[in-house]
Amino acid sequence: MAGYLVDDTRKVTTHRLIEMKRQGKKIAMLTAYDYTMAQIVDGAGVDAVLIGDSASNVMAGNVTTLPMTLDQMIYHATSVVRGVKRALVVCDMPFGSYQVNATEGVSNAIRIMKESGCDALKLEGGVEIIDTVKTILAAGIPIMGHLGLTPQSINKFGTYAVRAREEAEANKLIEDAHALEEAGCFGLVLEKIPAGLAARVASELTIPVIGIGAGGGVDGQVLVVDDMLGMSKGFSPKFLRRYADLHTVMTDAIGQYVNDVKSQDFPNTDEQY
Repeated sequence: MAGYLVDDTRKVTTHRLIEMKRQGKKIAMLTAYDYTMAQIVDGAGVDAVLIGDSASNVMAGNVTTLPMTLDQMIYHATSVVRGVKRALVVCDMPFGSYQVNATEGVSNAIRIMKESGCDALKLEGGVEIIDTVKTILAAGIPIMGHLGLTPQSINKFGTYAVRAREEAEANKLIEDAHALEEAGCFGLVLEKIPAGLAARVASELTIPVIGIGAGGGVDGQVLVVDDMLGMSKGFSPKFLRRYADLHTVMTDAIGQYVNDVKSQDFPNTDEQY
């Protein structure tokens, strides 16, 4: 079955994303954390699905992404993979699973790939983790980088404010981006950085650059699906566009169900055996 806006039902690969950049075709990416949502997101025609460690916030109610464990990420990734037929499936490596050393990083990366069946992994950081990136890539595992606001480093930053406004941090980001491409990453996420800087990075790299709060001059966009569907109410950053108000729709539906049960309207005679 073709996607909502997609006639090409071939499986999306890392090579096809790079091909899309060369052809000037924008890449649409969304998160998913469970089978049902993954089916919907994939069926609607996204090019890539991210099992983000944002599951820590969205699914578990944590304040940061740091508590997510390797086992939890594998559980979410396995559920998503079962629901996706077309999109490239990328899984975040959670905090602590690759920062210790390259050996531990590749061991955990292999475990995610073997147990979940996802297509690629995403790691946060630049030159600091480049040895681990190279080791995982050498094992045959595709990697998407992540620079700018890297939520796993929130305790170091101390804030979720826009990153790389100052020249020194901007220059380091550019250096990190080139290092990740040269190491062999197939793509890069840039989060919450000035649009001009993101556009410059995208123009200098041959691999696709996906933005979240990084302006329109990049090769694609990613959002947290619960945010863009309006299921969450408290999170309203400047970069977020809400495409629906499911919080209201779902609350109204559940409220109606509660009323129908209490008034004995549900179930009616047609809804029982």
